[in-house]
Amino acid sequence: MSPITVVEGRRLSLTNLDKVLYPETGTTKGEVLHYCTTTAGPLLAHLHDRPLSFLRYPDGPDGQRFFTKNVPPGTPSWVKTCEVPHSTSGPTRQVLLQDLPALAWAANLVVELHTPQWTWQAPGLADRLVFDLDPGAPATIVECCTAAQWLHDRLAADGLDAYAKTSGAKGLHLIVPVEPTPSERTTAYARSLAIEAAAAFPDLVVHKMTKALRPGKVFIDFSQNAAAKTTAVAYTLRARATPTVSAPVTWDEIAGCTDPQQLTFLFDEIAPRCERHGDLLAPLLDPHRARPLPKAASARPGAGGQG
Repeated sequence: MSPITVVEGRRLSLTNLDKVLYPETGTTKGEVLHYCTTTAGPLLAHLHDRPLSFLRYPDGPDGQRFFTKNVPPGTPSWVKTCEVPHSTSGPTRQVLLQDLPALAWAANLVVELHTPQWTWQAPGLADRLVFDLDPGAPATIVECCTAAQWLHDRLAADGLDAYAKTSGAKGLHLIVPVEPTPSERTTAYARSLAIEAAAAFPDLVVHKMTKALRPGKVFIDFSQNAAAKTTAVAYTLRARATPTVSAPVTWDEIAGCTDPQQLTFLFDEIAPRCERHGDLLAPLLDPHRARPLPKAASARPGAGGQG
């Protein structure tokens, strides 16, 4: 029988705790659940009120993987859900992870956690702006750091503060707290800065998704600002060969990065980092840190469509 545990008064059946999910490191499902519950404070803070999309990988990253936004079959009645509008399929219901029992339930499914840039109370009204910096081999996160520093300074010139985390895969995510803004406008603004970065660093940066343009360069993906798109949440484990985490990092760490391993963090490194730094993305949770986008952002050259 699967062990039953009680988390804050909720009974949970936890399955296959000895199952090895990451063969390269021997990491078990039980260790994954332990990581999620011990990192619950900051993880739940960044999940709060944001509809969840799941990348499920129940047999580990080498097994079957599937992405879903719908409430999974068998979801306990006490797990909160919300109705989310969709332009093509009509409204759907998605999970909200608001407390520790719900997080433990989700972790038992073995998932990456992805959220949009808006909360369920205001669909499509972004309170965060995101840039996904994705290196094309042989470029690495080291090259992403150069692009990130340029974006940091460019955003500051517009009165915006940027915070950084690793993607947990190959690159970096920059996140900016903004006053509630329609996603179409945040996408247009992010696109305009991606175009500027590509002009400033033509041998390093591309703003178009075309794969032929990307080897050896950093693709600045602005499209995750679209209302229908999602981004891996801070502190989530990733379905990679090893149990890497999308980990907040300092700007000093970015400035000093000369080797990809310097910005690669496994799940067992996160607790010591939180003890040392606290939650580096905590300012994103403070509504007083949000700033308006520049009024002329949507009028900049090239801001009207996809690149």
